[in-house]
Amino acid sequence: MARYLPHITATLALGLPLIGSHLARMGIHVSDTVMLGWYGVEALAALVIATSMIHILYFLGMGYGTGVMGLIATAVARGDETDVRRAARMALWLSAIHSILCLPLFWFSGPILLALGQTETVAALAQDFLRIAGWGLLPMLCALALNSYLAALERAQVVMWVTLAGLPVNIALIWLLTFGNMGFPELGVRGAAISSVIVQTMQLAVLALYAHWLPATRKYHLFQRFWKPDWAALRQVFRLGWPIGLTLVAEGGLFVGSNIMMGWIGTQELAAHGIALQITSITFMVHLGLSNAATVRVGQAKGRGDAAWMRDAAITVIGMSLAFAALAIAVYLLAGEGLVRLYLDPADPRGPAIVALGAGLLVYAALFQLTDAFQVIALGFLRGVHDTRVPMWIAGFSYWVVGMPVAWGLAFPLGFGPAGLWLGLCVGLTVAAVLLMARFWRGHARGVWTRPAAAV
Repeated sequence: MARYLPHITATLALGLPLIGSHLARMGIHVSDTVMLGWYGVEALAALVIATSMIHILYFLGMGYGTGVMGLIATAVARGDETDVRRAARMALWLSAIHSILCLPLFWFSGPILLALGQTETVAALAQDFLRIAGWGLLPMLCALALNSYLAALERAQVVMWVTLAGLPVNIALIWLLTFGNMGFPELGVRGAAISSVIVQTMQLAVLALYAHWLPATRKYHLFQRFWKPDWAALRQVFRLGWPIGLTLVAEGGLFVGSNIMMGWIGTQELAAHGIALQITSITFMVHLGLSNAATVRVGQAKGRGDAAWMRDAAITVIGMSLAFAALAIAVYLLAGEGLVRLYLDPADPRGPAIVALGAGLLVYAALFQLTDAFQVIALGFLRGVHDTRVPMWIAGFSYWVVGMPVAWGLAFPLGFGPAGLWLGLCVGLTVAAVLLMARFWRGHARGVWTRPAAAV
């Protein structure tokens, strides 16, 4: 046990701010969902579908900001200041380019959602939301890249505080703009979209100023001649990042696909599904923060060429994630109804049915807590050693060849309905967890694969 204590301390020091920032970011989404749930079930259903579309495009662009964390951690361990700057800068470039290319999809989202089987009311409200909220994709992705830059330099605390500061601002803006309080116009879902874009832009501005001002980061000159392209670094970040983006899309697409199929069943079922997914997403943020910490710790070990240190760091993260998963399972099983009820207007006559369905879905969520945690932790390990292409294929197979067909088959031909969709999610995540963990422990953790990052 003594050999792991330094790893526990270091992982907590790095991981807690990352977990806090993820939870604060999720808190903004939760405030949107809760307040629009109070506004109306149709608005809530539209938000579930709209944010699903944003998340897919966000996941696709996340690879650059997420993947660069391992590159920077390895460069820091080597003492290479130039590579730190080059990688971080081109991650910001690629994040911005991706965001701009996605704008037309947000503007013409209504017909897309109708073609995917959503009702006219839900599709129209979702398009109103997306035409505004889509502009927030750029600050979200660029803030993620800065988050990775600061985390790899072990300066992640500010990200948590900046994200936390945005939460009360977002709640206040939604209260004013969505409900039309204090003389403001009642904008409904558009008010929530405006609130999100304002908060996301403010957070990016503060993070950029901090990354530029912080004495520990000044030597990297991140924004010096920022306009100048670095084609070699851009290609390296792109080669590492696009498989991560597709991996995240494969996983996120599994959940978005479940949203769409739940919309085929009914509006109330979609609302309950969205609430249950968001509750599980809150606990998932803890595992995601630990995964980010694992990427940095494993990346540092790779930079030093220390396979034994890498294994001990990985075991530490797995143990911490396992302990939290057990706690989350207990909460889902004991307090499910109370958690779902928080999202709904007590006066809504449809509330009891939605609460009962949402609490039932949380029972199935308890089934995949361990596998969901292990698959994201394994991805963190693999990104730390710059291994992204094979995990992309593993994710595609697990979620779309196994998970999605099982979810559809159980829900519709076999008649299990919402429960069948969630069982399919569990199957896909389990297959991914087993294969990804095997990929790391049977190769990288033994020090077998030691190719440099540029060759991946």
